[in-house]
Amino acid sequence: MGIIKAVNLIFDYIKRDEEERVEGVDRALDGLSLEIEDGSFVAILGHNGSGKSTFAKQVNGILTPTDGTVLISGMDTRDEGHIWDIRKTAGMVFQNPDNQIIGNTVEEDVGFGPENLGVPTEEIWKRVDESLEAVGMTAYRLKSPNKLSGGQKQRVSIAGVMAMKPQCIILDEPTAMLDPNGRKDVIRTVHELNRQEGITVLLITHYMEEAVDADRVIVMDEGRVVMDGTPREIFSRVKELKKYRLDVPQVTELADELAGAGLPVSRGVLTMDELLAQLVPYMKEHMTCQSKQ
Repeated sequence: MGIIKAVNLIFDYIKRDEEERVEGVDRALDGLSLEIEDGSFVAILGHNGSGKSTFAKQVNGILTPTDGTVLISGMDTRDEGHIWDIRKTAGMVFQNPDNQIIGNTVEEDVGFGPENLGVPTEEIWKRVDESLEAVGMTAYRLKSPNKLSGGQKQRVSIAGVMAMKPQCIILDEPTAMLDPNGRKDVIRTVHELNRQEGITVLLITHYMEEAVDADRVIVMDEGRVVMDGTPREIFSRVKELKKYRLDVPQVTELADELAGAGLPVSRGVLTMDELLAQLVPYMKEHMTCQSKQ
């Protein structure tokens, strides 16, 4: 069984009036079933309102199912006796790092999570050292988080979750408030944690480029899984993605248009180097033919 398993998951947001009478029900997750393998890097895509962030909160036990089941390492998120074990297993990094950082210094903030878990002081400092080194923030350990850039703050947030020794990190649009350099920095850090530490990563994002290097891409729409495969499999289906109001990486869209125009280019190209590798031989051959004429 995978580290995360959802079976026929349903979740309703219930609107109530001032007298607690039900005014309306919005179904955010509608019979969703999926399994995520331990040690994998999975990107979940979807337009606003597709249910991806609601699913992330289900995995961490912030929300619990209206119906169906969510299991984290075999533990049912509805079992209150397991909630702390679930949150130790699956740590959460939110969109805005300012909502997650509370320490006066970077090292205090990173140590807050394990301290809350009752970890002995000596072990806390060992975890702080290891986590800051893993995200490249050791040099900033005595700095105030308020003095850091957005990307640095997000790396501190990731270190704080890491210090709790989770098997899985869920990142709910962690780069949405960052500039392009900050986004690249954070995503690179997360990939390194996945490769070097074996931590399962669940990345919720609306930036298509962030999903290119994932092991698996899941697309959600109206609370359901509508596409599931490798990045190449998913991004080769440009028209289908656009049907779900999603973009594709620019280089992938360019390759798709070139292929449609009859050039010898594969659909599902993910990088500029890959596109050039296919185009350059054709261009050389074409130029050679023209020179002979």
